[in-house]
Amino acid sequence: MKLLRPYLFALFVTSQIGSFAQTKNPKSFKTEAVFCWNNPPQKWTLKSLPSNLRHATFKSPSMGIKVGYYVYLPKEYDSPKFKNRKFPVVYHLHGGRPGSEKKSIALSSFIHRTMESKKVQPMIYVFPNGGPMSWYNYPQKENGMGEKVFVQELIPHVDSTYRTYARRGKRGLEGFSQGGRGATRIMFKYPELFGSVAPGGSGYEPEERIRNNQGEESPTVRFAKGYDAWTLAREYSLRKSPPPLKPLIWVGTKGFNYEYNLKYLKYLDSLGIPSERLIVPDAPHSAKIIYEKKGLDLMNFHNRNFNQAK
Repeated sequence: MKLLRPYLFALFVTSQIGSFAQTKNPKSFKTEAVFCWNNPPQKWTLKSLPSNLRHATFKSPSMGIKVGYYVYLPKEYDSPKFKNRKFPVVYHLHGGRPGSEKKSIALSSFIHRTMESKKVQPMIYVFPNGGPMSWYNYPQKENGMGEKVFVQELIPHVDSTYRTYARRGKRGLEGFSQGGRGATRIMFKYPELFGSVAPGGSGYEPEERIRNNQGEESPTVRFAKGYDAWTLAREYSLRKSPPPLKPLIWVGTKGFNYEYNLKYLKYLDSLGIPSERLIVPDAPHSAKIIYEKKGLDLMNFHNRNFNQAK
């Protein structure tokens, strides 16, 4: 069994294609896979990842069930020397559909190495579960309110459970692929919550399709009209004195949606919304590969924003 464990873990990681590697653009997303709000790890899974990464749960007030998430705590968090210290927090939204808090946890290895190198300040990273439709509220499905559970339940739970600052300037949001879509929609709907935002490898083509088709993503999936990254950006730009956002859009040049990410950047420019970009040459649609190539730049983006926050 011991000999099989490295192979099984590698199989688990490569199976998370929504988060790490996807080579072509799906026109619709199949949701027949078994979904669960709580996915505790096998012991051997966590042994393959930093000991600072832990699985935890909270009871959802709206659903009455346990919701799982992973949390990476920097080593300073448990040090008696820093027992009263608070830490900024970054929420990383996984890709793929349906959701699972396991999908992006392999990124914690890079995050851990960077924290250990002291190249960025100690930060908490949280890997939530996006729900059956990955970061969308989708009342057509039982317990399908992924965005609501994240924004209204998980974030307050994290702030009350861990030593976070519990304020906008020290709270970051990022995501990749489906998680990039979710991060984009959420940052424009709730700009008062996040002072550092970085959507990556986002599927802006299906988001545009939803906008252009009255909420329809595919013949079998329909969201509320206007519930898309393009419309929400425009609505944000029309608000009077909204909390300022300057998102970092990160994408690999070999990702299938690279051109659409460039198109979305131009769209933000046309709305007068400032942005930054992290373009990774020769990187495919893979959060893991982009993190290995340019993850320090991404983490430094949050680090800089947290340092500048009041």
